[in-house]
Amino acid sequence: MQTGNKAGLSRQLGLLGLTSTGICSMLGASIYVVPFMIQRNVPGIDGAVLPAFLFAALPAIFAAFAYSILASAMPRAGGSYIYASRGLSPYLGFIASFSQWFGLSIAIGVISYVIIPFFRDIAIALNYLALGNFLNAGTPRVSLALLLLWLFVYINIRGVRIYERTLVPLMFMMFGLGAVVIIAGFLFNHQDFLNAISPSQFSATQLNRENSVSVFTLLAASAILFSSFIGFDSIAQAGGEAKNPASSLPKAIGLAVVIVGSFYFLFTAAVYHAVPWQFVAQEALQKDITAAGMLTYLLPASWGILIVAGAAIALLNDLPAMILSVSRLMFAWAADGIFPKGFSNIDSKYHTPKNAIIMSGVMASVGILGSHFAGDFFLGIDIMVTSMLVNFLLMCVTVVTLPRRNPSLAKEVKVLSNRTTQLILSTSGIVLLMGFLCVHIWKDLTSAVAEWYFHSTPVWIIVMVLATLLYRYKLGGLRKAGTDVNALFKELPKE
Repeated sequence: MQTGNKAGLSRQLGLLGLTSTGICSMLGASIYVVPFMIQRNVPGIDGAVLPAFLFAALPAIFAAFAYSILASAMPRAGGSYIYASRGLSPYLGFIASFSQWFGLSIAIGVISYVIIPFFRDIAIALNYLALGNFLNAGTPRVSLALLLLWLFVYINIRGVRIYERTLVPLMFMMFGLGAVVIIAGFLFNHQDFLNAISPSQFSATQLNRENSVSVFTLLAASAILFSSFIGFDSIAQAGGEAKNPASSLPKAIGLAVVIVGSFYFLFTAAVYHAVPWQFVAQEALQKDITAAGMLTYLLPASWGILIVAGAAIALLNDLPAMILSVSRLMFAWAADGIFPKGFSNIDSKYHTPKNAIIMSGVMASVGILGSHFAGDFFLGIDIMVTSMLVNFLLMCVTVVTLPRRNPSLAKEVKVLSNRTTQLILSTSGIVLLMGFLCVHIWKDLTSAVAEWYFHSTPVWIIVMVLATLLYRYKLGGLRKAGTDVNALFKELPKE
């Protein structure tokens, strides 16, 4: 995409880099934290975490089909914004993507904040107790989280080549260390766990606690676990830097969803195979827990260190991919003129939207501070889930409306081009995503919290109101400048 600058985005990301972007955005807290802390966030899910995960995969798969269809026709930076603004409505396109940008930016901050306790646990496991205590203190934790965040902001600024060279090796390390959890989890069973733990901590009689899960609880858990799949959206945002984008973007989305879904299920199943859900639920109500913490009762200390290191790398992987994603949304808005024009500037040396990347880092820094003062990182996850459910829902709607709204772009679809197939997939996605969104909002609004602003829904609504005001102001400026707004949103941005 070319702006007023001499430099433009450079198409250097191949299939491996794109797939890694999706995988690394999806794997992280979703693997090591959420499937276990969900016992606190959704009380009563008990032993139904795996069924909830499988159900969560369904709307994600339909959304992935929608993204693949749209990406093949509109391979540009800022994917979801471009898709909806050209195929549904410019206003809804901005609202959907602003919601996404806000949710993911906060999530980047949450992830940066959550990483530090993993380093703390490694230090304690290596008997560096003073370092562990230091990392557990509030100021060092926040400071180090900010340092890590801005390191990856810098890597993103330096361009997609250094980005890819950082991300791909970390991804393979993440899979290798994650495999330790899968192997260990299936090597042990609940009886081994009972033999390893003190009866005062957990006894065999507690295994008799029944697993009675209501339909609403299952749906509420699935809505949270749905967050495990949202990362493939990052692939679409990199559409302006992908090689052979009409082909590579849909392939990368499909590969990312299949690989992550399979790995996620094996990983979670392995931990619950070794550790009774009754114990996981008990511990989650008392403290923050992770996969590594659950398996330390069964494994030698050296294995435990490997697992914690794997968790830290998985979380680190989230950061560069998600920063790329949110910054390209800002770049696309600015290139269309509905965001300050400076965010569409491309660095002449590195061919990256430097200002947009920096602003994304600023917003993520707010997420770090918010996580620290709120004292519960699930607030950030809830905001992200609401944002992404809305965004994915509108992507499915866009598949339905594209031929009527923009027939010329509809003809460019190269994936699942049969109209009947498109309608079946997108309609199924609309129904499931709408159901998940309703359940998620209901759970959020009925949960007991100390202050109203700890509910994610009103915070999200306030952000949407601000986004609407910004959109109306910038659109009015475009019209006053003589821009043909209808023509602007009928065509794809120039390369």
